[in-house]
Amino acid sequence: HTVRTLENAAMRPMSAPRSNSWLLCCLLALALSASCAREGTLLRLATTTSVDNSGLLEAILPAFRAASGVDVQVMAVGSGKALQLLRRGDVDLALTHDPAAEDAFIREGRVTLYRKLMFNDFLIAGPAGDPASAREASTAADAMRRIARSTSPFVSRGDASGTDARERQLWDLAGVQPPAERILETGQGMAATLRVASERQGYCLTDRATFLQLAPVLRLAPVFEGGEEMLNTYAVIVADDRSPRRDVARRLVRWLTEGRGRRLIEEFAVAGTHPFVPWPAGRPADTPQALPR
Repeated sequence: HTVRTLENAAMRPMSAPRSNSWLLCCLLALALSASCAREGTLLRLATTTSVDNSGLLEAILPAFRAASGVDVQVMAVGSGKALQLLRRGDVDLALTHDPAAEDAFIREGRVTLYRKLMFNDFLIAGPAGDPASAREASTAADAMRRIARSTSPFVSRGDASGTDARERQLWDLAGVQPPAERILETGQGMAATLRVASERQGYCLTDRATFLQLAPVLRLAPVFEGGEEMLNTYAVIVADDRSPRRDVARRLVRWLTEGRGRRLIEEFAVAGTHPFVPWPAGRPADTPQALPR
């Protein structure tokens, strides 16, 4: 309608009153202003599939939109892919859970803001009968070793995600892996990988939030949890100060880490359990190596 009005105004004869020219200028200014406003209200966030599958962002981002007028477009990928998208400038910020990859990314020199956001833990899920006796393990490495020496399949994401990186670290600590024919790589996110593990009655490493979300439809149970090796920290990262949306991205980070978003993360629940813990106030939060306790 606006375009049509402008065309009609432009086609009027030269003898038309000068007020028409003033009207045309006003309409053009309004159209340009509306266009700029639309461009400034979209923020692109790459996040881990574990965060997306948990339902957290779906629960809290509408409050940010209501407070700021900013729409957040979420792209759910593994941490490795999220950092690639941020590196290329395809997204404005990333939410990841792979400290080693985050550290390497920071060393590239393009990160302008890094903040730990929250934490939970990983757990090893498997058949309720636990044929590998992982429940009897004393450490996560011991649990992985028992699985490797059993006859049960292990279902791996194999997608360069934060969970995939932690799985590889645990295999290194265990000093042994299952033979190739017993490792099933899905190349997919956490939810899809858990479903495959359930169908094949195999073991799998998972973040707690996604497991809680899908537990009612899975034929899996937690068989090992706890220990420092299973700590799972999440961080938000803004890169490249040249981005026209950098200030809006920083605003979202502040809202998540210091504003109402922090309280909403704390209140978010799945099946009566709070799957994420906001990063403790007063604890260092600006490096991948930072710990919540």
